[in-house]
Amino acid sequence: MAPIDLSAAPFNLDDEAMAWVHATRDSLTPRDKLAQLFVLLARGEPGDVLEQLRAFKPGGITRIYSGDLASEVALAQALDGIGSVPMLVSADLEGSRMSLPFGTPVPNPLGLAAVDDVEATSAISAIMAREAHALGLNWSFTPVIDINAAFRSAIVGTRSYGSEVDRIERHALAQIAAFQANGVAATVKHWPGEGYDDRDQHLVTTVNPLTMKAWESNFGRLYRAAIKAGVMSVMSGHIAFPAFVRALDPEAGAEAYRPASLSRILNEDLLRRELGFNGLIVSDATPMAGMGDWGPRDSVLPEVIIAGCDVILFSDDPNADLMRLVKAVADGRLSQERVDEAVTRVLALKAALGLHRNPSQPSLETAQQVVGSRANRQIAEAVHRRVPTLVKDVAGLLPLSPARHKRVLVFSGGAVIPFVPQPLPLSIPERLDREGFAVTLFEPGMSVSPKDYDLILYLFAEETVLTRSRIFLDWVKLTGSVFDGMARYWHDIPTLMISLGYPYYLYDAPRVPTYVNAYGSSEALQAAVVEALLGRTEFAGTSPVDAFCGSEQAKY
Repeated sequence: MAPIDLSAAPFNLDDEAMAWVHATRDSLTPRDKLAQLFVLLARGEPGDVLEQLRAFKPGGITRIYSGDLASEVALAQALDGIGSVPMLVSADLEGSRMSLPFGTPVPNPLGLAAVDDVEATSAISAIMAREAHALGLNWSFTPVIDINAAFRSAIVGTRSYGSEVDRIERHALAQIAAFQANGVAATVKHWPGEGYDDRDQHLVTTVNPLTMKAWESNFGRLYRAAIKAGVMSVMSGHIAFPAFVRALDPEAGAEAYRPASLSRILNEDLLRRELGFNGLIVSDATPMAGMGDWGPRDSVLPEVIIAGCDVILFSDDPNADLMRLVKAVADGRLSQERVDEAVTRVLALKAALGLHRNPSQPSLETAQQVVGSRANRQIAEAVHRRVPTLVKDVAGLLPLSPARHKRVLVFSGGAVIPFVPQPLPLSIPERLDREGFAVTLFEPGMSVSPKDYDLILYLFAEETVLTRSRIFLDWVKLTGSVFDGMARYWHDIPTLMISLGYPYYLYDAPRVPTYVNAYGSSEALQAAVVEALLGRTEFAGTSPVDAFCGSEQAKY
């Protein structure tokens, strides 16, 4: 096995920790070594989760949290008794609707990029990390350092810090520092860089189409900066990077489109050797079609480890996947040396987090004091007030007032949220009603006349949605009919469009006269939007993307 310098960044282990890593690795059975390479998705009742974990003894879990703080703390406490090796407990701490259900609501990355204050991003990230750590969580699959280059990309959308490399870098580095200072290992994703392909790797292997020169100026720069800052892990995505593969082999053919999660060239040659990354590489979720596209699971699952990833993320059938690794070791495809190398890095991450000395043992009392605390909420609310961004107001509509805009007709599809089957209602209409406006919610078939309304309000709230190929303004779905979908009222009735998520609706409504982006739909953000609409606070956000989608038409 090629020696791994565990004393070097990002692990920075002392002699005691290194001895623990080596002794623990050597004490594991061949089966338990392979189990250490899995992070399983843990959802459902704690009792069922614990039963599965005791049987498998994975290296870690990603918990889908319920809204019951006490039961989640109890589950975290019980993890310490599973197997002889402390467990990594991970989540996607991405803010907004991807926040802990009982935690402090915080802006998503695009919202923080609109505030564009590194101190604010550091403060929000510290809140996220401290609350997560109080639950026993020690690893986050963030920050996202993808680039909003293709505006139609629904999967990058609000998860990124925007389209400007400078802005992405300063906020991502702030989050890495805040997370890792508060006991949560950070992960940069999605290697080797997403955002120029407008498809979703949950559904297809996406492609980074850049030349090496162009890649070095943006993604290369971002990953090098994160590595220099000591980020502990990198998530290898189901993303192909033909330029680098063809630089090594001009006749690569189909191999040029092999996803990074299965590519030794991208993980070992580019990430480890060229960029010097010494930390842990975790695959993106292996049930995704971006990996399944490449071949049958019997073949591709072992290739995740063979190709240089140290951790297999998620499994629909962990025991079957474990046997796939066992067979790959038995037939020589996966060497024991490579297994030991991956296990070493998994254990090194645990030691770097101090789990070898003090396994995470959260207490309910501490969690109740920290998670969603009043102080944390006050900090977050102050940042939320700085997020809303006025993209254009060519009609001079704002600020709103009941005296001028009393009768409001609202078109809204509700808040579309991952893993929630139906859209959730938005509170902005109710908030306006409490301010003295007379609010009517549009229903299909309703007659719309200028004499009946003083303001048309369009509300959209679609943040990044997994397996959603496109986010767009579906006029027919919004109005309920083909003919109503073609109606445009803003020449006769003052009109305002607000996006509480995806920031690119001007592509489908370029002539709407007044347009606001708020990037997320939490209650705190909806409250902040109303305050800005009424002129009580400024629209302080600056757009981190081109909200006009490259179209001059949308500016007028």
